[in-house]
Amino acid sequence: MKFLEDNNTKVFALGGLGEIGKNMYCVMHLNELIIIDAGVAFPEDDLLGIDYVIPDYSFLKANENKIKALIITHGHEDHIGGIPFLLQTVKIPIIYATKQSGELIKKKIEERNIKYKNISYYNTKSKIKFKHFEIEFIRTTHSIPDSHGVVINTPNGAIVMTGDFKFDLTPIGPMADLHKIAEIGKKGVRLLLSDSTNALIEGISMSESKVDEALAEIIRKHNGRVIIATFASNIYRLKHIVETCRKNNRKIVVLGRSMETQLEIGVNCGYIKDDIIIESEFANTLPNNEVAILCTGSQGEPLAALSRIADGLHKQTKLMPDDIVIFSSSPIPGNATSISRTINKLYLKGVEVYTNTNLSEVHTSGHALAEELKLMIRLINPEYFMPYHGEYRMLKEHTDIAVECGIPRKNTFVLENGEVLAISKNGIKKAEAVPAGDVYVDGNRIGEIGSIVIRDRKTMSSDGILVIIANIDVKNNELLIKPTVTSRGFILIKENEELIKQISDIANDIILRRLKTSRLNYQDLKNDLIQEIVPFILETTGRKPLILPVIMDVKK
Repeated sequence: MKFLEDNNTKVFALGGLGEIGKNMYCVMHLNELIIIDAGVAFPEDDLLGIDYVIPDYSFLKANENKIKALIITHGHEDHIGGIPFLLQTVKIPIIYATKQSGELIKKKIEERNIKYKNISYYNTKSKIKFKHFEIEFIRTTHSIPDSHGVVINTPNGAIVMTGDFKFDLTPIGPMADLHKIAEIGKKGVRLLLSDSTNALIEGISMSESKVDEALAEIIRKHNGRVIIATFASNIYRLKHIVETCRKNNRKIVVLGRSMETQLEIGVNCGYIKDDIIIESEFANTLPNNEVAILCTGSQGEPLAALSRIADGLHKQTKLMPDDIVIFSSSPIPGNATSISRTINKLYLKGVEVYTNTNLSEVHTSGHALAEELKLMIRLINPEYFMPYHGEYRMLKEHTDIAVECGIPRKNTFVLENGEVLAISKNGIKKAEAVPAGDVYVDGNRIGEIGSIVIRDRKTMSSDGILVIIANIDVKNNELLIKPTVTSRGFILIKENEELIKQISDIANDIILRRLKTSRLNYQDLKNDLIQEIVPFILETTGRKPLILPVIMDVKK
């Protein structure tokens, strides 16, 4: 790609545009490439068996020698979850992260037995210099500690990436550095890339301190056990819950692996004191009004602690009549049905449930609403604007907000993953795109599961599978017995014996015909069986199961 060799500064995303999650952004100038974030997206329901979706790293692999660093804005999965897979594919010289996100990254790569030690911690005063880039950081407010925006000073002007942010004037942790944001804006910013997650929502997000007041009131008034489900990564929320329980003489039981991990890191980083955290066995010896349970499952995940409690399957904790359950979270798109299912099960068990409503404000978003997005644009006052981190409708709405704030529409860019902005002294324009797409992770397999496998899994999930087993003496080119037909998820064998016999007869004829015409070719025979049996089954049953021919070489 010759355009990468010119003197323009290139900006592009390998993930995070037109979607929530999978954040990965790149800034490139001649022989230097900086990566910002390396996240995952969680699969939609139709991606059966897939654990994570990550960006296509092929461009990074092809330009490995130009990579100078990976910079992490904060420690959420959609920004750091892809790091183990990236390190298995591409050589990354150094990772710059804050202490909180750095500890999470270390834990993550240790779990996958990846040996990587070159993680360097930065803070709001740090400056990182390369030949063409000088990088500095802006402290922001988000739902996890140590969140930062990134300022990349380039030969063609300053680029600001906000990271995930909100403006909270009464936060639990440090406030966003408004003075530094304004100073950077006064110096002159060529291009602003800003978080678009909540661009569709009018107004200003509720302060975290309001949530803390609501939670404290519920915990203080209730005379039984309190079960709280929230995002494990929201360390400030966890910190407040711990402090509130301490003030109200409650001990805390922690349930769920991710919750345990985040609390451990929160304690190690000095955000949380763990003096009131106890084992569930000890909690059983205490009065109910002296116990709180902090658990995973706020999104209705079927294997999470709260779902197992609601199903009565949790080994350590059973629901009691005077329990209350608090969902201190908001539904991630696509999870509303699972959450409703869990809430209904809890109500059936006779417990009271609090969710985030006007009557019980037990959650607030970590992302800026429309008025806060306007404030960021006004403070930075960029020449050009590019919304990022969001679905297309969010990016489009954020662009309209920028235009309202005085940025000419011709100076705004709504891009897709892989599309490139080329920044020169004279302006910014689109350039040739780079490869970008989705790669599926299934267990330890990265990229091995493609669209054909996903299609087969969908077929099996809806129409089942039909297996045809043929015992053939390959040496003598002879079918020894009629093919055996069996099924899973398609039909009941005992109730469809006539259909099974017909399929076996058709398979028998196909195999004999093929054996008479030529020596056995496994693939050709399998293709013949699939092509002739599928239409028969579709016409007979109206269904189209996955046909799996199995050819056994059996000596006579």
